[in-house]
Amino acid sequence: MGAEEVGRLEAVTLAGTGARRLGAREPPPRPRSWGRSGRRRRRRRSRGAAAQGPLLTQAAEDRRRPQACRSAPPTASMIAAQLLAYYFTELKDDQVKKIDKYLYAMRLSDETLLDIMARFKKEMKNGLSRDFNPTATVKMLPTFVRSIPDGSEKGDFIALDLGGSSFRILRVQVNHEQKQTVHMESEVYDTPENIMHGSGSQLFDHVAECLGDFMEKKKIKDKKLPVGFTFSFPCRQSKIDEAILITWTKRFKASGVEGTDVVKLLEKAIKKRGDYDANVVAVVNDTVGTMMTCGYDDQQCEVGLIIGTGTNACYMEELRHIDLVEGDEGRMCVNTEWGAFGDDGALEDIRTEFDREIDRGSLNPGKQLFEKMVSGMYMGELVRLILVKMAKEGLLFEGRITPELLTRGKFNTSDVSAIEKNKEGLHNAREILTRLGVEPSDDDCISVQHVCTIVSFRSANLVAATLGAILNRLRDNKGTPRLRTTVGVDGSLYKTHPQYSRRFHKTLRRLVPDCDVRFLLSESGSGKGAAMVTAVAYRLAEQHRQIEETLAHFSLTKDMLLEVKRRMRAEMELGLGKQTHDKAVVKMLPSFVRSTPDGTEHGDFLALDLGGTNFRVLLVKIRSGKKRTVEMHNKIYAIPTEIMQGTGEELFDHIVSCISDFLDYMGIKGPRMPLGFTFSFPCKQTSLDAGILITWTKGFKATDCVGQDVATLLRDAVKRREVTIKRMF
Repeated sequence: MGAEEVGRLEAVTLAGTGARRLGAREPPPRPRSWGRSGRRRRRRRSRGAAAQGPLLTQAAEDRRRPQACRSAPPTASMIAAQLLAYYFTELKDDQVKKIDKYLYAMRLSDETLLDIMARFKKEMKNGLSRDFNPTATVKMLPTFVRSIPDGSEKGDFIALDLGGSSFRILRVQVNHEQKQTVHMESEVYDTPENIMHGSGSQLFDHVAECLGDFMEKKKIKDKKLPVGFTFSFPCRQSKIDEAILITWTKRFKASGVEGTDVVKLLEKAIKKRGDYDANVVAVVNDTVGTMMTCGYDDQQCEVGLIIGTGTNACYMEELRHIDLVEGDEGRMCVNTEWGAFGDDGALEDIRTEFDREIDRGSLNPGKQLFEKMVSGMYMGELVRLILVKMAKEGLLFEGRITPELLTRGKFNTSDVSAIEKNKEGLHNAREILTRLGVEPSDDDCISVQHVCTIVSFRSANLVAATLGAILNRLRDNKGTPRLRTTVGVDGSLYKTHPQYSRRFHKTLRRLVPDCDVRFLLSESGSGKGAAMVTAVAYRLAEQHRQIEETLAHFSLTKDMLLEVKRRMRAEMELGLGKQTHDKAVVKMLPSFVRSTPDGTEHGDFLALDLGGTNFRVLLVKIRSGKKRTVEMHNKIYAIPTEIMQGTGEELFDHIVSCISDFLDYMGIKGPRMPLGFTFSFPCKQTSLDAGILITWTKGFKATDCVGQDVATLLRDAVKRREVTIKRMF
């Protein structure tokens, strides 16, 4: 067999090995004729045959088969191919072990990931707390998005999507004449580096210029359309159409913007042009846009996730847990800004020397540390730094280091994705490394492939841990043993890396086995989501307008309230006057209560409280002296409708039955106790312990009670029950 043929065989073997799962410990390839039934026999024979290699094992197997089933005698090419395959598998396993050992700190166990989940859950709680939010690294920013699309949205909207080196503008038309449909037109504009690093006015003038160009192309400059603005940077919001930039990320550094409302900056730039008008209705983060985009297709979607140039997540939190926003009812989307997780040192034990070097060379050292460990912006550079160090130590490329390898940005995350492809991964590795001038060997290609695997796998694992904490919180909020939900996902790393999503999903299932998660890919990006937020805001605004219109009849001016006050005073005077009392509407009934407690009260008392469908019996123990205390025990009883609207005798017999049950419940069998009766119906009292019922209210209609002393009715019922109580108050 000539050298040319051997070369061809080696190339075939290299490509075939690259198709196998990276990092797998694979045995030498076996002929297809080997079946499961022969495995045990092969294992017994392997002790003697191992030293002779796979070809002798094949021959021994053939001798045991019937003549008709035996393989044909191996040819020279077959022997060469199998020897090369065996050698290459052993070579690959050896290289993988070396890389595993070298990057041990990047290979995170499930125990470590569960610990990271617990740390992130604590950071989320701090971010939601009014007391701890100022110092929290995970800011948990309220977005004032309170609802996902419900299918009734309609209208014509503009969406702006600013969050990277490209800037997208969309026109989104939503209608539901028969079936709700969304029609979108979009244009992509570049954001040059000098604009990203220039002044804030330059940046927003550029955005306004692009928007003007878009409206000109679509012939809608004469329309004042509502605008939704996806602004993918950490912002503090107090309402849906305001966003104060906290800090720039993703290589943006435009001056004069941090601490300023970006909506006002955009509106100022639009006004300065003067050739069109726009109404910015909502500003949202790209994660919120992703959640809303997917929420349009799946109303179970309550989490938005970005794994791309940067990384972040949002989710629907119970309003009662968000201290920074007033109100307890309903839910609100919270933007976690988890890229800053670890900025306080919470991840220091898992950060490596390569992570620290990435941070030192970034535009924002010490910030967004979690993002620098997992996102696509830094992944390629992280791999390059590892390769440089390994080459310097003579572990790669025979110690060769080229200017290209030493140049920042020469090895991209797209290269990581290409190298990790199933079939052509090792071939791509050879091409990419050759481009860097290092002349890689087969060992080098295998090693670089496995470095890429470890770095991208760590990213998937860390994102799974933080998302797992969010899912656990959603499950706890709902009080359900098993969560079923949908996560809307976007981002170039998740979409284009060939292995990322599979690894990420698998790790998440292990970390949160009690959560069933559907991942919905955002095909339209976060721009459509901004339009949907705007559509939802318009829907809610219309609902609010209708409610306001309905309630307008109940609105009272100051003059009206002053008139009510005057009339009430006149009625009170009539009720207090002896001559006018009978014709007064406001009766001003004397209660014969002449003072408030002065602190000398002491003793044990029973109390009854009747005023609705529930009836309460209480035991009140009052102690005076240096240390005054009031101890209360109570039990609530229902009053059925048939009792409320039956006879007076039935009602008061029921009340006494409840009192008797309460005395048994409390184990009271001793001396009689004084009793006070809260009777929440209009009564005319002749003394402190006598009250004549004037009329029933609140749905009570018991007969033979109006005009009667309710204290006497209660005493009569006690006598019927043969319960003795000393005195009534």
